[in-house]
Amino acid sequence: MKILLIAGGWSSERDVSLSAVPGIRQALEELGHSVTVLDLLTGFDDLLATAREHDFAFINLHGTPGEDGLVQAMLDSVGCPYQGAGPAGSFRALNKACTKQCLRDAGIPTADWEFLPVMPDASWQPRLPYPLFAKANLGGSSLHLGRAENRQELDALLRDILSQGQGALLEPALPGRDVTCAVLGDKALPPILILPQKGGYFTYESKYQDGGALEICPAPIPEDVKQRMQEYTLKAVEVLGLDGYGRADFILGEDGSLQILEVNTIPGMTPSSLVPKAARAAGMSFAEFLGRLVELGLARRGR
Repeated sequence: MKILLIAGGWSSERDVSLSAVPGIRQALEELGHSVTVLDLLTGFDDLLATAREHDFAFINLHGTPGEDGLVQAMLDSVGCPYQGAGPAGSFRALNKACTKQCLRDAGIPTADWEFLPVMPDASWQPRLPYPLFAKANLGGSSLHLGRAENRQELDALLRDILSQGQGALLEPALPGRDVTCAVLGDKALPPILILPQKGGYFTYESKYQDGGALEICPAPIPEDVKQRMQEYTLKAVEVLGLDGYGRADFILGEDGSLQILEVNTIPGMTPSSLVPKAARAAGMSFAEFLGRLVELGLARRGR
């Protein structure tokens, strides 16, 4: 098939997207496909015309546009199939405040939160106790994320986050460990335990610098906790209306409790990224994993 690999774009996660292009291209070519790379930063005006000339689009975009559903909606308009969530599911999952409302409404455990679309005035006080985590409501890759012990530190974080025009989400600093679980099709993959080696929590540097975090897959956690995490992940994907694949990030408490932090519709896609690592633990090579994503996308949206 002729596959259009859409990457790059103009979000703060552009470099993360581009770093995965060589590996994705090589894997798709190993499967016998012809691959054309389109950097959305320079190719947006030609997206529809180019998509019409291809049999399938493989989307590797992080942030907006890409995870917000815009590219998916455009591809739908010309009948070009692609992997992963459609426009509505993408939009719901990218907005963390929306995601948390959907999860709580469905009875899936998620930590309390407060959404701030604009900078609060001096008299405002957060509803949640310190320490607090503040993050960009529409961002990813742990960019524009930080921990605040008091109002002064929180204001500094909010000024940075809100300067991006995305709104901010506040959550309590939950004690526990970072664990993530991915879904492929209608199956949950083995969870991964993440042990940051710097900074105490999973920052951008922890994710993308050598030695930043220890990622153990399958996660050495009790079987009942693993099953509960996989059930929550599958339910979250269903509630948000996602297709094909996705990844849910959790905090695992010492008492075995689980709290979903967010759900990612286009996870990192280098061979060493979390979801490909979980697929490898389930017995799939990187190329086989990408091939399965293409199969699922064609089954859902094939011409």
